[in-house]
Amino acid sequence: MSHEDTTVLGEISIAKLDRHHLQGGLNLSQEFSWPYRLEDWAFAFEIGEGVVLERNGEVLGTALWWCYGQSYAAAGMIIVTEKAQGGGNGSRLFDALLQATEGRNVLLNATAEGLPLYLRRGFEKWGMVHQHQCVLHKGYTVKHRDDIRDAVASDFGRIQALDCQAIGMPRERLVNALLNAGEAIVLEREGQISGFSLRRRFGRGYVVGPVAASGVEDAKCLIEAQLAKLAGEFVRIDVYAEDGLSEWLEERGLKQVSEAISMVKGVLPTATAPMHMYAVSNQSFS
Repeated sequence: MSHEDTTVLGEISIAKLDRHHLQGGLNLSQEFSWPYRLEDWAFAFEIGEGVVLERNGEVLGTALWWCYGQSYAAAGMIIVTEKAQGGGNGSRLFDALLQATEGRNVLLNATAEGLPLYLRRGFEKWGMVHQHQCVLHKGYTVKHRDDIRDAVASDFGRIQALDCQAIGMPRERLVNALLNAGEAIVLEREGQISGFSLRRRFGRGYVVGPVAASGVEDAKCLIEAQLAKLAGEFVRIDVYAEDGLSEWLEERGLKQVSEAISMVKGVLPTATAPMHMYAVSNQSFS
């Protein structure tokens, strides 16, 4: 689908996502009790692209994607209002996303409702993301560690490199935006940064992620350092089920409230060992 073209589907058309659609997107996410703020929609729009279903100026569906390098894209914020479901509208919307990302390997985290469509379009399951959240008690503290510190601007290049190693694809635009919007903590040993975690405002409070490290114990330290900064706040963190962090997070009061199925159409990116991504920045951004 050309960005300049609009494809008419009876009363409903598909158009390129533009800034004036963001309030409509927010209304859609509120319909399904997604915790997005208008600021969260604007953040996603600034670093990505998307298409919308609309009728007479009303946004009836959205589908966004974010390109990483020449080979990869992540898809998310795929929503169709109940009154436009059926009749193939969701399929047409998603097919427009696939056309726009043609030639790339596409990743997404699926709800149970979206799973049948993604399977029909050639996506395969590869993992699971667990969503944890709570209001942290005000007395939440952790023991000080000399190898954990707040990041400074001169660390940003190294954080970019570690993110690419941990996720297996270049995400400079996303990581730059996250660093500008939030606060990073780094793990530094012998003058070398070997892991990081980020926190930023999102939804009902704060989200912790991404978290990249070379081992699960380092990842836990980076997560705890962020949690200590957020005592008394609503906190969300989304972790990969395969890493076994869910039980540890539950012990710290962050209850698992949902899960999503990680899927790929094409080839998964390959991390550079020993770096590993333990928590995502957002289920849509992957």
